[in-house]
Amino acid sequence: MKHISLITLTLAAALLAACGAPAGNAPAHNANTEAAKPIAAAPTADALLALDKQANEAYFKGDARFFEGMLSDKFVTLGPGGSRMDKAETTKMIAGVKCDIKDGWKIDEPHVTTIDADTYVLSYKGTFDGNCTTDGKTEKAPSPIRAATVWVRSGDKWLAAFHGENLIVDPKAPAAPPAKPEAKKEEPKKDDKAASNANTAAAPVRATPDANTDDLVKVELALWEAWKAKDAKKLEDLTTKDVSFVNIFGTYFATKADVMKDWTGANCEIKSVSVTDGFASALSPTVEMLTRKGTADGTCGGQEIGTVPIWGVSIYDKDGDAWKFAFGMNSPA
Repeated sequence: MKHISLITLTLAAALLAACGAPAGNAPAHNANTEAAKPIAAAPTADALLALDKQANEAYFKGDARFFEGMLSDKFVTLGPGGSRMDKAETTKMIAGVKCDIKDGWKIDEPHVTTIDADTYVLSYKGTFDGNCTTDGKTEKAPSPIRAATVWVRSGDKWLAAFHGENLIVDPKAPAAPPAKPEAKKEEPKKDDKAASNANTAAAPVRATPDANTDDLVKVELALWEAWKAKDAKKLEDLTTKDVSFVNIFGTYFATKADVMKDWTGANCEIKSVSVTDGFASALSPTVEMLTRKGTADGTCGGQEIGTVPIWGVSIYDKDGDAWKFAFGMNSPA
């Protein structure tokens, strides 16, 4: 498996204290009391950040078991080239990680966006000094980074449904493009072919996009078209009142006013846009998570961006019959 850096795979996890039914004078045999089940308390930014710190520590040690219990079965993160990595792929990769991070690392500047009562997004800044080794390859931990995790309530727990990280960079001084992996030219040995076929047959069933995928891609494209046109009214209509966003430079926009100012500003001049490779997963009947690839032909900050695919995740909340953009994170390929 290709190396996945700390920037993509430092995952946060939360196990909040269970909240049972309040004490009262109802008799012990009361059916409602007996049927009551504990649910996770509404999270605060500080509570999620503290638990996120524990998850970073688990990642440094390659503690995959920790994440087995902390990731939603619908968990996804974006790997090299925008590849979707699910829970099984992510925990398998983490098992092979070993980090040497110096004391003094920190995660701070937490912000929480409420999608609905059962879905929240935590964003924070991370600063690290050290190295991580994966698949025998050692790299310096990217720093500083802006991270975002989507949390979903599951009984008395909060589970991560998505995590991503972008290096915080100056938009006017972009980082060099990542090196392309070398193609392997070795042909499998005859004795290996049978084993390869057996492994293929035993491969787990892959997830499939849900029925709302096409509709959400249309909404996403409409959002990009409105951004291209700097159509503030359309952008207002397509987004929730508490929308937040992380761009490819690691800049976080915490409020709708901030998002609208950025999207309708003079920084970008775009000629055309596209949205493809959509894959939607329902986090609840009214919340969807869409991974997608976007392209934009034009300039931002005076730099050409048309040849660079923009991978990302969008969280949509249903408002009546309409799906509205509630949070998004764009990532460079």
